[in-house]
Amino acid sequence: MRILMFGWEFPPQISGGLGTACLGLTRAMSELGQTVTYVIPRARTGAEPGHVRLVSAAEVPASAGPGQDAEDAASPAGALGKPLEILLRIIDSPLHPYLREDRYPGASGGAAGMLAPSGNYGPDLMAEVLRYGKAAGRIAAETSFDVIHAHDWMTVPAALEARRVSGRPFVYHVHATEIDRSGNSVHPAIFEVERLGMSLADRVIAVSHYTRGLIVRHYGIPAGKVSVVHNAVTRREAGPAYRAFKPPGKKWVLFMGRITFQKGPDHFVAAAAKVLAVLPDVRFVMVGAGDLLPQTIERVAELGIGRQVHFTGFLDGEEVERMFALSDLYVMPSVSEPFGITPLEAMLHDVPVIISKQSGVGEVLRHVPRVDFWDVDALAWTIVALLKQPDLAEAVVARSRGELEALSWETAALRVLDVYRGLLGP
Repeated sequence: MRILMFGWEFPPQISGGLGTACLGLTRAMSELGQTVTYVIPRARTGAEPGHVRLVSAAEVPASAGPGQDAEDAASPAGALGKPLEILLRIIDSPLHPYLREDRYPGASGGAAGMLAPSGNYGPDLMAEVLRYGKAAGRIAAETSFDVIHAHDWMTVPAALEARRVSGRPFVYHVHATEIDRSGNSVHPAIFEVERLGMSLADRVIAVSHYTRGLIVRHYGIPAGKVSVVHNAVTRREAGPAYRAFKPPGKKWVLFMGRITFQKGPDHFVAAAAKVLAVLPDVRFVMVGAGDLLPQTIERVAELGIGRQVHFTGFLDGEEVERMFALSDLYVMPSVSEPFGITPLEAMLHDVPVIISKQSGVGEVLRHVPRVDFWDVDALAWTIVALLKQPDLAEAVVARSRGELEALSWETAALRVLDVYRGLLGP
């Protein structure tokens, strides 16, 4: 089967879980013999994943129409000397995961902390999303494929344009919604793009039953239109050398994720203060960046726990592996988490985890402690219990090993292929 796929990002440069999920899913599809053309909305540099070859680059000015793209910059697939399962297509654009209007490079002050735009980009975030969609139509017109698969809201116009020029069915894969990201402060334009995409898609895939419920309740999508395909985790050997650097006699509790409303960093910090009142030698590490980082640092200072709480900023690759290896406990106190791959990664390193009850990953990790994100007392008590009782922590890890073994990207890919076949027929 030939799939035209639109996504936010792709390794080696990623901002969050979606890139990791797309890597696992496309790799599994490749191994199952499928052909994927994967389109991302900005230029990439760095080492290529083993199953992907960078084959082209395209740039469409905001005012341009079809036919004004730059020519492909790489040799054709046939010149590579082997079957090419996945083609990574790049459209020059500043779009990236979790981008908001006030962080878009064209906005007033929006270029702070970001690379200044070098191409002819749209004047605002929504214009850029539409420009990306226009470029996608050009790619769709010159690509042979059977089905369109789009990940999250920024790719909706691209997928609709690809369907317009090709007549092929469109599958909308929801990894997170504006409800998850913003709670009661949703961006109305983003919400409407999501609703439009779910309404017009031929099929919707949700990463959990939790997310499926949000889609049905908040977006008015019929339940029968939404399939659930859980994410998985890519199995890697935890670096044994990293364990040698673990400081003796101290316990380390890890938070890893964007420091934003959705991830509940304020609840983590509040629980940390309560734990430190009982176990003053514990160290809390917050890995990540986000709009609430300054506020979170200030809150730590107000609570007087600055010596015991450490902020690393955004980490990736080997640095993430090192943090898991150093940790005694991983906590994910998300306010609304469609899935959550990081608890699975922690468990691969034999690190026990605590997750919020508002997390889709709880559907596949049924034997880990869960608390309501707002119940700081329960979270603190559970952290203390797992740190003071090694046997309890080991039991959590042991009970979850079988659940991890049952998860695979191949299984996820097969379920996605079943969705395709339901649209295309046998």
